[in-house]
Amino acid sequence: MSAATLMHVALYAPMKPPDDPLPSGDRQAVRMIVRALELAGHRTEVASRLVSWLPAPDAAADARQRAEAAVEVESLLERWQAGSAERPDLFLTYHLYHRAPDRIGPAVAARLGIPYVVIEASRALKRATGPWAERFREVDTALAAADAVAAIHAEDAEGLAAVVPEARLHRLAPFLDAAPFRAAAGRSPSTGAVQLLAVGMMRPGDKARSYAVLADALARLADQPWRLSIVGDGPARPEVEAAFAARGLGADRVSILGARASEAMPAVYAGADVLVWPAINEAYGFVFLEAQAAGLPVVGARRGGVPEIVREGETGLLAPEGDATAFAGCVAALLADPLARARMGAAAATHIAAHHDLPVAARRLDAIFAAAMQSRQERAICAR
Repeated sequence: MSAATLMHVALYAPMKPPDDPLPSGDRQAVRMIVRALELAGHRTEVASRLVSWLPAPDAAADARQRAEAAVEVESLLERWQAGSAERPDLFLTYHLYHRAPDRIGPAVAARLGIPYVVIEASRALKRATGPWAERFREVDTALAAADAVAAIHAEDAEGLAAVVPEARLHRLAPFLDAAPFRAAAGRSPSTGAVQLLAVGMMRPGDKARSYAVLADALARLADQPWRLSIVGDGPARPEVEAAFAARGLGADRVSILGARASEAMPAVYAGADVLVWPAINEAYGFVFLEAQAAGLPVVGARRGGVPEIVREGETGLLAPEGDATAFAGCVAALLADPLARARMGAAAATHIAAHHDLPVAARRLDAIFAAAMQSRQERAICAR
């Protein structure tokens, strides 16, 4: 890459900044974006740590967030326009949807005359009316202003096409740094109980429901040789523990390891044989990337973007979302076939290296940025 194409990128994640102390797939994804940009030679600056995410409609909180964002916009412009800090060449926002609108990026980019890019956005049309409607419209306004929007999976791309012109709508496959997972892989297959692994925060709602489906599925396989380790913690931990206990799955079958630092996760995956995660209402499930990078076959849900990162029948098995019986059938198939586990695990590692690794993403981001620069120039000419 020539030095002329290197950029100073202002990064904003309205749902969760990259240095948030609470682990999550969203935090990991935005950290991977920073890593990919660094690999491509760009310099990233976190523009703001303001969070616009709301768990439920709340008029008072929304008004407070709106006022904070207005102050933040003026503060950023004063700093960058006055020359007290290096002006960014591009404003990049990660994860934009009705619960987390971007009230900073579009305004800053427009007034600085720089490209505005969005990575991962979604439009749930049922939110176009009702208590989320105003925030939904804000998201649509931001998307229309964007010079490039990168959808993470086909379902999102289809919804975005209604407000983002085809020339400005791109695809960016979910990705991670696969190297640590490859380095840790290589454990010999289990000769006794098959080591199952689940990784997920223990929050009320979809995460807790995922654990409930997993408990229900594994209870149907109580007569088969497996042990489950769970990496995760959170406010719903008592609910998760109760779900397994209620189905007769105690400490002899299930070990809850609590939260683990991201640096420790490659070794955790290396100690397992199969990742099992029902992924209720997840966009794609970052854990599926990690597990496959470590050479594990996975069992997940056939929903959202999961089938785009898990090659069904090749790198893992997928069940209809929320169907504990079907999920149990997928797990049972891998419990009974060690050769299939080995074959799928090897295919999984190859698949991630070819399509979802950091160098692949770095090249793709460069192409998206180049398209955004061209779009900004063309739109500026048309506006004259």
